[in-house]
Amino acid sequence: MTTVVEVKNLTKRYRTTTAVENVSFSLERDTIYGLLGRNGAGKTTVMSILTAQNFATSGDVRIFGEEPYENARVLSRMCFVRESQRYPDGWRARNALKAASLIFPNWNEEVAQRLIKEFQLPLNRDIKKVSRGQLSAIGVIIGIASRAEITFFDEPYLGLDAVARQIFYDRLLEDYAEHPRTIILSSHLIDEVSNLIERVMVIDAGKVIMDESTDDVRDRATAIVGESAAVEAFAAGREVLHRESLGHVTSLTVLGHITPSERAQLTTAGIELAPVSLQQLIVRLTQAAAESKEVAP
Repeated sequence: MTTVVEVKNLTKRYRTTTAVENVSFSLERDTIYGLLGRNGAGKTTVMSILTAQNFATSGDVRIFGEEPYENARVLSRMCFVRESQRYPDGWRARNALKAASLIFPNWNEEVAQRLIKEFQLPLNRDIKKVSRGQLSAIGVIIGIASRAEITFFDEPYLGLDAVARQIFYDRLLEDYAEHPRTIILSSHLIDEVSNLIERVMVIDAGKVIMDESTDDVRDRATAIVGESAAVEAFAAGREVLHRESLGHVTSLTVLGHITPSERAQLTTAGIELAPVSLQQLIVRLTQAAAESKEVAP
């Protein structure tokens, strides 16, 4: 695999807040990444720094082996679809799409026109008067039709209904299959995007707490439910992410692989096992991280 983004010891501090703290990671060519985490975790800050729309306090960022700041060679190969993108006064959707077609060298007008129809986007309405969903549709169209070598989508679906979101997911995958590139999709609708992403990166409180392939993550945790004593006995020595009890019944989310023989024993003992979705896993991991900070001296 070819590395297209290399980040080392990235930190971003504001006056009283550290948005990103000593973060290091790399992104490979032709891979779809899920940049996941709760609101305010630092996802947008990281993307803004990578696309040279913000500046790091310290650390090193390399895109295609070069620094991105004031580097037209690098910036022309990236597209950043922001959740809060602003446009000049008086602009219509038509103006935004025309400008994008001039900026991005790999722009595909046929893809853009197809998406305009599917999203039913009004091209001649003042952008400041379109709905939130229509504003998001403009960004989605630009992000897909640009065919930039690296494309960042920052919560791109805000305001889109379920049908429009599915159109986005379907068309993104279709175009990626025909024209592979590196895509970073920031989202809190984790289960919706779990089938799109090939690698999961979770940021929590400004730090990367997970950076793994989606396949490796899927079997990382299991929910076990049953009689409290039996459940707790099985979980002894294992890492427990979450625990709930009601009467004599306990539900645990445990990390680690459970062997077929262990599963058979648990089933015989009347203990139920269930897979943990990607969203559940990330929620439990971030909760556990927050709880560990609270008890730290």
